[in-house]
Amino acid sequence: MNEYQVSCITKSTPYGGHEHITHIGGMGSSGWRLTKEAAIRRIRSKNEAFFTINKLTGGKEYIGVVDATPPYLRTHADGVWNDNLLAQPICPSAYGVLE
Repeated sequence: MNEYQVSCITKSTPYGGHEHITHIGGMGSSGWRLTKEAAIRRIRSKNEAFFTINKLTGGKEYIGVVDATPPYLRTHADGVWNDNLLAQPICPSAYGVLE
């Protein structure tokens, strides 16, 4: 399984209000972003995994799919869902969107 570190996100309301993640992204040779829908498909395929790094512990916190209507992304560590993903900085608009 391929694993990718997520180091930024894009939100529907970037600076407050009701937050809803529209894209996840990471640094690489040129930076990348995936739509929420593409990330959900890739996670559910079990061929790819995405994670953030916990700033306190240095451990990986994997991103999972919460089956709600509509489904959404959230980090999961040690059996507990948390909001680490929402704490990531905003992705630069120059990062290309992958599908």
